[in-house]
Amino acid sequence: MNPVIDKVLQAAVDEGAVPNVVAIAADDDGVIYEGAAGMRSVGGSTDVGPDDHFRIASMTKIVTTVAALQQMERGSIDLDAPVESYCPSFADVMVLDGFDGDEPKLRPPASKATVRQLATHTSGLSYWFWNADIVRWEAVTGVPNVLSGSDVVFTAPLIADPGTRFEYGINTDWLGKVVEAASGQSLDAYFTEHIFAPLGMTKTAFIMSPEQRANSVPVHVPTEGGGWTATDIDWNQQPDWWAGGHGLHSTPRDYLEFQRMLLGGGTLGDARLLAPDTVSAAFTNQIGRLDFPASITTADPAVSCDLVVGPDHKFGFGLLVNSIDQPGRRAAGSGAWAGVFNSHFWVDPTSRVTGAIYSQFLPFVTPAAIQMYLDFESALYSSMT
Repeated sequence: MNPVIDKVLQAAVDEGAVPNVVAIAADDDGVIYEGAAGMRSVGGSTDVGPDDHFRIASMTKIVTTVAALQQMERGSIDLDAPVESYCPSFADVMVLDGFDGDEPKLRPPASKATVRQLATHTSGLSYWFWNADIVRWEAVTGVPNVLSGSDVVFTAPLIADPGTRFEYGINTDWLGKVVEAASGQSLDAYFTEHIFAPLGMTKTAFIMSPEQRANSVPVHVPTEGGGWTATDIDWNQQPDWWAGGHGLHSTPRDYLEFQRMLLGGGTLGDARLLAPDTVSAAFTNQIGRLDFPASITTADPAVSCDLVVGPDHKFGFGLLVNSIDQPGRRAAGSGAWAGVFNSHFWVDPTSRVTGAIYSQFLPFVTPAAIQMYLDFESALYSSMT
C-alpha cells in the first residue's frame, strides 16, 4: 500500500483517463508496491487486480529477444548473420519504394538484413499504425496486419534499407521464427522450457485457458459520451504462427518475475537465463548513430495516438533506453517497452527498481494515460527516497 500511488491510480479511473489500471513494482528483494483501481470490465462488478490476465502485446518482444540472446550465448544464433540464413523466405522481402497508382514499387534491399537488426528494429520492417506506406500497401494488396495471425503477413515489405534508420515493425515476429529455426522448437514450447518454467511464470502463454479467459481484462474503447466500453478484441486463437512480436498474455505478478530477472542481470533466485554481460548489452545502445525518434506520428488513430518520447533515446536489444536521467524518475540506462493495449514496463539497473502499469484499451499512448504512467513512476521513486 502507498496512499500517494493509490491516489494516482484511482484519480486516473475516476477522471476517465483509463478504464482500469493495475500497477506493480519491485526491487532486488521483491515486491515494493501493488495497487489497482477500477473494474475488470467497465460497468461490471469485479475489481481489477494483479492476478488478472492482460494481453501484453509488444511486451512479448523482450521475451522473444531474450530467447534469441540465449541462443546466441549457446552458439546457435549469430547476431550478424543474414536473417535469410535462418529463414530462407526472408530473401524474398523487398523494399517498398513508393507506388505507381495502386501498384507497389518494390526493389531489392541495398544490403541483407541481419538478426541483430531484427532485435534492434533497424532492418527496415514497419508496422501499419506508425507508417502510412504500410497502411496503403495493406489496402492495395489485401494483406492483413499482424493481428490476423495469418502467415501472409510475412510478405510485408521493408520501407527502408537495412541499417539506415530505426523503424518499429514486425522485426520481432521474424526474430521468433529465427529462434524456432535455431532451437528446433516452436516458440511456445521454447518459452515454456527456457524462460517461463525457470522463472516460475505459470500464468503467461500465447493462448488463454478457459479459466484464464474468465479472469482476463477485456480491451476497452472510448464511447462517444467520453466513457469506456468493453469489446471482444482479441488475438487470433488459432494463429498460423506464434507471434513473438505481440502474442502473449500474462498477469502483472507473473510478468514481474521476468522484469526482476532483467534487474538481476539475467538471474532470479536459482534460475540463470542469461549472462550478466548479455543483459548489460540489452540495456546499451545497439543502434549506433541512429536515434529512436523523439516523436512518431500515428498512421491509424484508432490504434495509436502520436508517440512522443522526447530526445536522447536509443535502443538496445528489445529495449528503449534513455540516455540521460529522467529527473525524479528512472536513471539513464534504464530499459523499457510497452504493449499496444496500454501496458508499460521499465527496468532501472542504476536505481535497482523495476515497475509496470497495466490497462486494456485502445488507442495506445493517449496523453491522459501517459500522464498517469509518469505520475505513477514519479510517486514510486519519491517513496524510495
